Amino acid sequence: MKYTQHNPLPLPESGPSRAVTSTLDTIFDWQYELNQQNLLALYEKGKAATWNATDLDWSIDVDMEALARGRAGSYQIFNQMLNPPHPMDEKQSIEFNLNMNAWMLSQFLHGEQGALLATAKIVQGAPLEEAKWYAANQVADEARHVEVYHRYLTEKLGRSFEVNPHLETLLDQIISDSRWDMTYLGMQIMVEGLALAAFGLMKIQMPDEPLILDITTRIMNDESRHVAFGVLSLEDLYTKELSAAELREREDFVIEATHLMRDRLLMEQVYERMNFDVKTWTEWAKHTPFMHGFRQMLFSKIVPNLKRLGLLTPRVREEYAKLGLLQFEHLKDSTEDPGVTPPAELVNFLTQLREAGAPA
Repeated sequence: MKYTQHNPLPLPESGPSRAVTSTLDTIFDWQYELNQQNLLALYEKGKAATWNATDLDWSIDVDMEALARGRAGSYQIFNQMLNPPHPMDEKQSIEFNLNMNAWMLSQFLHGEQGALLATAKIVQGAPLEEAKWYAANQVADEARHVEVYHRYLTEKLGRSFEVNPHLETLLDQIISDSRWDMTYLGMQIMVEGLALAAFGLMKIQMPDEPLILDITTRIMNDESRHVAFGVLSLEDLYTKELSAAELREREDFVIEATHLMRDRLLMEQVYERMNFDVKTWTEWAKHTPFMHGFRQMLFSKIVPNLKRLGLLTPRVREEYAKLGLLQFEHLKDSTEDPGVTPPAELVNFLTQLREAGAPA
């Protein structure tokens, strides 16, 4: 595996590496009972669906600036419909889109490294042998995801961002927690559930870039199994076995994780790189109806999965009602429907925005 890094990733304030103290009981399962047929089926499905980074066509020329220039007229629609703090001209619009795309892909990369470490924890700490087998398969998936996103960002895109502080905080919490189920809850349900929806939007936004479409499609297929793995592994524990005090601790985590993930979607790092006033643009992102709806949509897979797990409790419901997320509670969870279907109005707007100014 050889490729040229045109733009090695910038480092966060914590430096080139970060040590997170983690205390976890490593569980040996001497029974090998293998009664969880749903997990075994998922394990077999994961093995059969394995792919390699070399299956991708890395010879494809990726010129995101040319693609952005071809859609340069979208800045007029952006200004009219989203009413940003100050209107953007064509040059600013191109640069904003390049940075926003690089920022999203960079956070995908950092999240995948978090998933790599979290799933390694699951292999150690999960009490069931079937879960260990599937988690081991997922570790290989996550390493491959880190590989392809890193190569795409540094070889093809040529620009990238450090890990978002809100995402870094959440990953720290997931890795450091000593309870095996909290690793599932934080990574498989919350982080990867949101990522699934974000990947779906990436496919809508970048239909004219075949390499990232191929990468995104392959990773979405993997991630849909990963999220289902979390739901299947936690369902009985959360609906039948936890005490009221233990359930409340999971509620607290869900609420805090939701706020961290919502805040990481505000894109402060993009505004900083654009030399925009970060406070002003962040407030705009918080309150503009479309931007608010965009963030809400990214929770469309999380909410029905939490409901299946019995974690859409009155406390969580109250918080989710404030955030406008309960609209998704009647959608199918990841064991019933692994896919993500963005709202039609969002698809129409993104399509209009993408096609504006494109040559006839």
